[in-house]
Amino acid sequence: MTETTITLVQGDITRERADAIVNAANSSLLGGGGVDGAIHRRGGPAILAECRALRASHYGKGLPTGQAVATTAGELDARWVIHTVGPVFQASGSDPSLLASCYRESLKVADELGARTVAFPAISTGAYGWPMEEAARIAVETVRATETAVAEVRFVLFDERAYALFAEQLR
Repeated sequence: MTETTITLVQGDITRERADAIVNAANSSLLGGGGVDGAIHRRGGPAILAECRALRASHYGKGLPTGQAVATTAGELDARWVIHTVGPVFQASGSDPSLLASCYRESLKVADELGARTVAFPAISTGAYGWPMEEAARIAVETVRATETAVAEVRFVLFDERAYALFAEQLR
């Protein structure tokens, strides 16, 4: 396995060109707010159609937290969208291993697909409330520790603060 290069971009993940774009999905797989809603809107109806098929077959109760599954990327500049459900942060009882699992399982799916470039958002840091500093640490440490054939992992961060915190973790 070659070493994975980790890069950072500040911007809109739906504008990225990659083999796979990771969606911080909700367990229903049927779209939502934040990154999830943006990916569904920009990617078009093909993504939702495949998500509905997944719900009708393997994931009748929804995708469990920390797991990942792939669909087409529709009209995005990617081949696949890898959907993963991050944990909701609670002051007591939040499980960082579930957040780490999102990154590990997404890379596992990427390997199964043959993806060489994967773009990740900062999973669980929006509506799910995970503190950005801790989320950045978990994301970078997990990607560094995960054996994968993915050549480049790109963290696509929405604002300057997130970018700065991820950059700090890469140093």
